[in-house]
Amino acid sequence: MIHSLFLVNASGDIFLEKHWKSVVSRSVCDYFFEAVERATEPENVPPVIPTPHHCLINVLRQRIYFVAVIQSEVPPLFVIEFLHRVVDTFQDYFGVCTEAAVKDNVVVVYELLEEMLDNGFPLATESNILKELIKPPTILRTVVNTITGSTNVGEQLPTGQLSVVPWRRTGVKYTNNEAYFDVVEEIDAIIDKSGSTITAEIQGVIDACVKLTGMPDLTLSFMNPRLLDDVSFHPCVRFKRWEAERILSFVPPDGNFRLLSYHVSSQK
Repeated sequence: MIHSLFLVNASGDIFLEKHWKSVVSRSVCDYFFEAVERATEPENVPPVIPTPHHCLINVLRQRIYFVAVIQSEVPPLFVIEFLHRVVDTFQDYFGVCTEAAVKDNVVVVYELLEEMLDNGFPLATESNILKELIKPPTILRTVVNTITGSTNVGEQLPTGQLSVVPWRRTGVKYTNNEAYFDVVEEIDAIIDKSGSTITAEIQGVIDACVKLTGMPDLTLSFMNPRLLDDVSFHPCVRFKRWEAERILSFVPPDGNFRLLSYHVSSQK
């Protein structure tokens, strides 16, 4: 599916590349650079750029373009979602996803990309599984690896990768069990001079921090779930139950994650 991945900074320099199949020349990015020059703003670059022999699919995050090179026909949204997963994973590992962070942790970056894609096809994209495969970098671990010549890659396959809930690692234990949910909303509104609201809408997300022992099964309900439009869920949510009962039922990942995002229109 994905033949190559190029990371391009705001200056138009390719500072990292990864190839899963045959090596694709950097010259393929010339079509991407032409699209960047034609765009009035960096955010206006077309996400899908066709070329004579390849298709370039890109996302812009943290002033970095992630450009995937595709040779066969693939749903673009599938690739775009994977690229966002790559960025989210880098942020989870390094705290930020910047050019400096990628360069400082280039070995871990290549190890992550190797595990996330198998011969160009997505394999492991959940942070809980990846952290068992590849340990997050720390100063102590870096020093030990330098002295001993070892790597961050684990020697055993995580048991959670083969389970029906690959987003949650097994054997989780906490002395204090707790779960926190933060509702974050942005309101876009037009108000006339008399103070009356002409139109308004809400873009919201629910971020969770779950620290529970074992394999918890949670249920979350809303007072008026019919208000929520365009809901996007974390893969842990049982979509059929939401469709039938408007209740969130899920086995959560361990730690921080985004449970869902939603939209509330002014008509409601």
